Amino acid sequence: MPADQPLWRPSEQRVRSSQMWAFLVRCAEKHGFGRSWDALYQWSITSRGDFWSELLDFAQIQPSAPARAACEGEGMRGTRWFPGMKLNYARHLLRFEGAEPAILFERDRGERGMLSRDDLRQHAARCAAALGRDGVQAGDRVAGFVPNAPEAVIAMLGAASRGAIWSSCSPDFGLAGVLDRFTQIEPTVLFAPDGYTYGGKGIDTLERVKSIAQELPSLRRVVLIPYLREQSDAEWRRLAAEAFGERGATWRDYLVLDEPAPELTFEEVAFGRPLYIMFSSGTTGVPKCIVHGHGGTLLQLTKEHLLHTDVRPGERVFYFTTCGWMMWNWLVTALGAGATIVLYEGHPASPTPHRLWELAAREGVNVFGTSPKFLAAVENAGVRPGREHDLSSLRAVLSTGSPLSAEQFRWVYENVKSDLQLASICGGTDIISCFMLGNPILPVYAGEIQCRGLGMDAQAWGPDCRPVVGRKGELVCCAPFPSQPVGFWNDFDGARYRAAYFDHYPGRDVWRHGDFVEITERGGVIVYGRSDATLNPGGVRIGTAEIYRVVEALPEVTDSIVVGKDTPDGDVEIALFVVLREGVSLDAALEKKLRDEIAEGCTRRHVPRHIRQVSEIPHTISGKKVELAVRQILHGQEVENRDALANPQALEAFRGIL
Repeated sequence: MPADQPLWRPSEQRVRSSQMWAFLVRCAEKHGFGRSWDALYQWSITSRGDFWSELLDFAQIQPSAPARAACEGEGMRGTRWFPGMKLNYARHLLRFEGAEPAILFERDRGERGMLSRDDLRQHAARCAAALGRDGVQAGDRVAGFVPNAPEAVIAMLGAASRGAIWSSCSPDFGLAGVLDRFTQIEPTVLFAPDGYTYGGKGIDTLERVKSIAQELPSLRRVVLIPYLREQSDAEWRRLAAEAFGERGATWRDYLVLDEPAPELTFEEVAFGRPLYIMFSSGTTGVPKCIVHGHGGTLLQLTKEHLLHTDVRPGERVFYFTTCGWMMWNWLVTALGAGATIVLYEGHPASPTPHRLWELAAREGVNVFGTSPKFLAAVENAGVRPGREHDLSSLRAVLSTGSPLSAEQFRWVYENVKSDLQLASICGGTDIISCFMLGNPILPVYAGEIQCRGLGMDAQAWGPDCRPVVGRKGELVCCAPFPSQPVGFWNDFDGARYRAAYFDHYPGRDVWRHGDFVEITERGGVIVYGRSDATLNPGGVRIGTAEIYRVVEALPEVTDSIVVGKDTPDGDVEIALFVVLREGVSLDAALEKKLRDEIAEGCTRRHVPRHIRQVSEIPHTISGKKVELAVRQILHGQEVENRDALANPQALEAFRGIL
């Protein structure tokens, strides 16, 4: 099919029945603009207060106290959204009652289960009450070292309902990675399992949890979630007491599951009151603690669910994610749209690459979220999901983590389903949402994200700081939006926050995101990858500093550098280059040790595809590793600014090394 022809175009009936169209018509009639997508988008970025106010009402978000205005102040950093408003994120997510499923879940070894809306509300109430007994108040941090299971959702909702701040990472993180994150935020309560399973193999994490607890003196309670072991309640109590002493509790005892649930109550908080602490990838050091608020998170993600994805009450939404990735926060927020969320914890292709498609067919999934890496693995395995599984309920496939290639777009329509909204989406932890994503009323073109998000004044800037169309540019956002971070934790003067997003263009009040993109003539977006040094294998953002902390702690290694090497299928492979101490060479045993240490200290996703020995690592004059310069050399490009290097000759060793 020619590149200028869409792979899919929604039917007129599908357009007119969508929530996006209903919102468009409503706003066009009330605010006097034409009934077109372009008119709606332009209105949303030029009349920000009206747009976000209309969305708040359309989404049926009901604050306990109204705002005195949609926004006050000026500029990206000076705007304050919905001042005076009081609300609670958990209240909106738990607003639906009844026996309909709120959560469907499946574990790696095949165990499946369901929590109804009433079950979820009762468990959240139990958790909130337990946290209250431990003195957890608004603003306290509650942490989860948790698998993607119902317990994680319950713990988060319990914390949020009290106005506490939730932060989580997945149990495949190594000890250093967890402590790099949680020691900064000093949590009061930690939820953690005894282990998890992956690819049919049980992985015990109890010793790691004990070490985490020992390094967090702020903890009043460690709640042990049964996951790996099969033992009695009495044995679980003994295990929790032995591991954590008086601070230890079991999930069953902590939630008092043997007694009736207490009344569910909510702490009403300001629109910008902290809800989540997310973590940057740690590229340049210890991960930054990015704080997101109740109102901004709820309003932005609800926009993406209702309008851009057309999620309806009773629909089933799945995303393959862990609790260490923002797509988990994205997924659970779909509860507020009345959706059933489908959780899967485990290997996505074990025992066969059919695993997630079988899940989608069995549970009648309507929205299936994945990554380009998974789709490539399915394609390489020869799987044809649409022919081998009943995907009659499926109406949308979402993909994020890395750019989805034009060939993968075509593969989905040929092998998954022809009548399908395929939405490549792109944003990040920084905004806990998307700058560019899908649209149920627009066509889909190969290799192209359908549109920019409503209310998001995203542009591609050329070197002259002017917007460009039809060619690559730096992704910037030129107007404030509610899901900007509240700030960074313990960044009292805001210096780190400004440096992360606003200092790249001195004198210009714009958000610089760190992606290279192209805004097409028809308003779509093509993403070409990160413009910084963050690694992105398989769509998972990985910070080089996390790998350095493990590798350079080894006695054999004196220096190292890590970069991403692009692959023909659009993915990225991690390449590690090491300088070894005198008399040591890179043999099979040392290479295995490096991989094992990285897997243990970070995660399996951090393990390099390539490891090579070099004699010297290039540094700037100030002593910083020059990852981007090495990456350019690996891809056959020239490094222009060698004057900034203390040892530019070191770059030549990387030419052709892979």
